[in-house]
Amino acid sequence: MLSSVANGDKSIEFLPADLARGDGKSLALDRGGLQIARIQNSRNPLFDIGYEKLWGEFGAQHEMESREVIEQRLAWHPAKRSGDCWMRYEMFLVRRQGRFAAVRDQTAIVTCRSGTPHAVVHLSHILIDPAWRRTGLAGWLRAWPIQTGRACLAAAGFPMTSPMTLVLEMESPDAAFEKAMIRLKAYEKAGFKKVDPSVVSYFQPDFRPPDEIDASGGPRPLPFDLLVRRIEREDAPFVKAGEVREVVDCLYRMYGEGCREKDMEGLWRRLEEYQGAEAKIALVSPSR
Repeated sequence: MLSSVANGDKSIEFLPADLARGDGKSLALDRGGLQIARIQNSRNPLFDIGYEKLWGEFGAQHEMESREVIEQRLAWHPAKRSGDCWMRYEMFLVRRQGRFAAVRDQTAIVTCRSGTPHAVVHLSHILIDPAWRRTGLAGWLRAWPIQTGRACLAAAGFPMTSPMTLVLEMESPDAAFEKAMIRLKAYEKAGFKKVDPSVVSYFQPDFRPPDEIDASGGPRPLPFDLLVRRIEREDAPFVKAGEVREVVDCLYRMYGEGCREKDMEGLWRRLEEYQGAEAKIALVSPSR
């Protein structure tokens, strides 16, 4: 079953073992008539639909990269080597009878900097049509990126059983922003945990066009919290600072492929300020 992923099969598999512990209800999803496209290049006619849906939701807030950047990432398939990392980007589009149900995108980054292969899978954006919320589809959308991670490991020549971490950037809890709190509580219920933000200050790069960045006096990175699901290590109450640093290093390497070097300099300096490798950082509830 997993060999099909390694060989570049474009299908998506419903693998119950990949579901997060709190997403068990997704097993009851009515799959009848579902069409799941695994978009791996910008020539796929469904790419336009997926990108436009995501851009419409996230573009105005500068939380979505430009079409040019996303097209460059799709060209990484099956995996692009950048220094001592390998990267693979994919987009999943879900429809039923041709009607939009959901879309998500993710990037797998494989690194061996700690001495053993580690796949970091960045859950970039997700959009679910209101009619498909609370159906169980969201749980699968949280699980399917694991297949992207395995495919990247295989393309890089590493075992698909190597350690893997799913990571996403989320707004800090604020009761005044209902949509953000709903998302946070959904990931919390699924079993994701948050890297203690009182210890780790994480910032996402500035996605604005370069001329706009320059006109405003320089980049304005956005503060976010880091949520993680450490596959088969979900119960651990803490994570070592060295692992957090490795995860963020992977994210910045990915972003650095589409952002100007000078706009990333401040973020790399912040990373150097993270705690020593053996320090323990608490994993807390996302809505805390």
